[in-house]
Amino acid sequence: MMIQQKSSGGLHLIPSETKLLADRIVFLEGEIDADSANEFGREMLFLVHEDPEAPITVIINSEGGEVNSGLLVYDIIRTCGVPVRTVCTGKAFSMAAVILACGTMKRCALPHAEILIHEPLLGNRISGSTSSLKSISDSLLTIKRKMNAILAELTGHSEDEIDQATSYDHLLNAEEAREFGFIDEIIDFRNIAARR
Repeated sequence: MMIQQKSSGGLHLIPSETKLLADRIVFLEGEIDADSANEFGREMLFLVHEDPEAPITVIINSEGGEVNSGLLVYDIIRTCGVPVRTVCTGKAFSMAAVILACGTMKRCALPHAEILIHEPLLGNRISGSTSSLKSISDSLLTIKRKMNAILAELTGHSEDEIDQATSYDHLLNAEEAREFGFIDEIIDFRNIAARR
């Protein structure tokens, strides 16, 4: 979508994404994969370089995706040194739920947002030798322990409580997500652009 922006040279049409990025709003939408994580990293790097102190808002509407790509986004938010507010506008499923919870400023959701957590999943059909399958299984259990530890830190629950909550698809509405510790507050749409 193109929007009009006034400048000393008159009115100019610019993409809405450009205006939102200038307002320090970054989107994480759709599947989290290497491409979306790298794009997120480029946008965050630009914003941190532009102003290493001004807050950034990350708007999330994602079904989740690859753990490694999600952990890249997680590391960027947690280590960029800039206050980051995360906002779920529709859904934050799986890895996106971890990213929602990792905001360093405020963690918010719209009233009808949904958050889903579960154990790490294998996305592809598995085949191979017994040794290969054991290696894959061991790796998956290591990832599960790592993700449980991260969620425990972010939500204030014990790793055992997280392990129990993620043993099945656990769908939370916004109020339940606040009670569980994924978000700090439920906000209205008009509050998304507010820098607080």
